[in-house]
Amino acid sequence: MSGDAEQLDRGRLSLWLSEHVEGIDGSVELSPISGGQSNPTYRLTASGKNFILRRKPFGDLLKSAHAVDREFRVQQALAGTAVPVARMIALCEDDSVLGSMFYLMAEVRGRSFDDPRVPDVSADERRSIYMEMARVLATIHSVNLEAVGLKDYGPDGNYYERQLSRWTRQYRASETEVIPAMDSLISWLEANLPADDGLRTLVHGDFRIDNLLFDRGGPNCAAVLDWELSTLGHPFADLAALVMQWGRPTGPDSRGLLGVDRSALGIPSNEAFVAEYCRHMGISAPENFRFYVAFAAFRMAAILQGVKKRALDGNGADPERGLQLGAYVPGFAEDGLRAAGLGAAHG
Repeated sequence: MSGDAEQLDRGRLSLWLSEHVEGIDGSVELSPISGGQSNPTYRLTASGKNFILRRKPFGDLLKSAHAVDREFRVQQALAGTAVPVARMIALCEDDSVLGSMFYLMAEVRGRSFDDPRVPDVSADERRSIYMEMARVLATIHSVNLEAVGLKDYGPDGNYYERQLSRWTRQYRASETEVIPAMDSLISWLEANLPADDGLRTLVHGDFRIDNLLFDRGGPNCAAVLDWELSTLGHPFADLAALVMQWGRPTGPDSRGLLGVDRSALGIPSNEAFVAEYCRHMGISAPENFRFYVAFAAFRMAAILQGVKKRALDGNGADPERGLQLGAYVPGFAEDGLRAAGLGAAHG
């Protein structure tokens, strides 16, 4: 076992589990699940059962970041709804157990796709998977907030005004160098902030194919994962983030669809995907979509800048990987300017 898993006190964890989770006693095994740059995730085996454990990273963290308690709360609230989520088991708010807050959830078996080109499936199944993504996203945005107890899950008011302010602060707090494209993008977003249209739903905050698990035997979604950035806000935030991501180059870092013959692969166009989503939502296609896409690029750049800062400070889940991802901040800023109509295409 390697990485920060070695820093975790298995004795304390075993004792806590025996006191808070029925049917678990004795020793525990932890193995890190790679790929995440945010909340470290582990597969936990105890008493012959497998679970998933999510905790905050080590070290000093930005205020409001890595809110595993919010992840736990929203997924617990969604249990029994049409939104596919893992079963929540227990939340530990006692930092003395593992050095930070963590939660335990049931392991969901399914297929994950890191590449939005979805290799090794037929064109028909690939199209069905994308249509399922549109349906599931609309399901998230259609949750009855009062019925599931999430009416207070985010503040009232203009979501984009709030988010632009929040992520600008987060970016400035983790800024390591001046990036002119980011400064220009922030200025454009501030000057073109849309009026509040009253749309307010649950938003996932990081909805993309690699945060979904699909049934092994078909295109149905088995679970939506990684709810760290979820809140109440504008549904087009999730939709635009997908479209923004698909405009990135292909490959393990960008995970985009730039230059891909989507028709040949069975992947719907951006317009077709948005239309399918809107059909499930019962709404018209969004106006001024370029603002939403530009904001999505800015937000991703701000997130990756935080990843880079944690890597430089030695607090990242994988510092070397964090520095690699941090190098993409200028590119996302340029993508945002392109979406706004202010810059040349990136890549």
